[in-house]
Amino acid sequence: MKPIRIAIIGYGKIATDQHVPSIEANPRFELVATSSRSGQGVGQKFTDWRELIDKVDGLEAVAITTPPEPRYAIARECIQAGLHCLLEKPPTVGLSEIADLDCLAQGKGVTLFTTWHAQHHSTVETAAKALAGKRIASMQILWHEDVNKWHPDQQWIWEAGGFGVFDPGINAFSIASKIFPGSLFVQSADLSVPADAQTAIAADVRFYSPEADGPLAASLDWRRTEGEEWTIAIEAADGTKVRLEEGGARLILDGEVSVDSGAGEYPDIYRTFVDLIDERRSLVDVAPLRLVADCLLVGSRKIVDAVHS
Repeated sequence: MKPIRIAIIGYGKIATDQHVPSIEANPRFELVATSSRSGQGVGQKFTDWRELIDKVDGLEAVAITTPPEPRYAIARECIQAGLHCLLEKPPTVGLSEIADLDCLAQGKGVTLFTTWHAQHHSTVETAAKALAGKRIASMQILWHEDVNKWHPDQQWIWEAGGFGVFDPGINAFSIASKIFPGSLFVQSADLSVPADAQTAIAADVRFYSPEADGPLAASLDWRRTEGEEWTIAIEAADGTKVRLEEGGARLILDGEVSVDSGAGEYPDIYRTFVDLIDERRSLVDVAPLRLVADCLLVGSRKIVDAVHS
């Protein structure tokens, strides 16, 4: 079977670290081109993504790994050109944009895939099965990391549409929306916004659900410097205890420890992308983005120390 000719639009750190090796390891894909403002990349290199989609012969699919703000415009033109589109998380900066892309992709008969890499741990699927149909007594999300480690010298994260601490926090929300046995809603959010930024550096979120009888909360913080803490702990009313650690890669289920036994987050993303393309269908999951949007709608803002001296 002929490989699917794919290009990466937005060749940066996440593309280098995750997308390139995952594509190159999948025999169903051929990475033929990349675009970035610097002109760096692999295959045919472009500084203008429009030139890429116009000039690369036989291009069939794109992975769009730019910052969130320009993704809608890029994806719209790619879909109109008949290309299958994989979107890094978060897929767009707004819910209306991804809804429009979904409709457009359906009309053009191409695949649109909103990826949430943290959902692609086998341990996340195991946790979801363990909680299915149960009432929830409590949930505590702790998503703490150092912004300077994960986004060194990146200004876009602090600008409107840059998501701030919700850039990593949406990974936690993607896991929670996958494993929580029912609807999850934002009740309130306390947002800590640096004096020189438009987006939050920390957030304390409280949720509610018709399927829960106790507290549901999340603490997101980009100011942790002593190592990451990416955990979700849920206890069901029947005593079932689920704890996901290391961003979902490690599961403690009623005291029994297991680790992700799958292909890995991004290799599994590209395996899924192949299946979607073969079946000519899309997978558009907006639940994590909706939770972030609700945090911003109901959240109260507190100004904290500036991030730039």
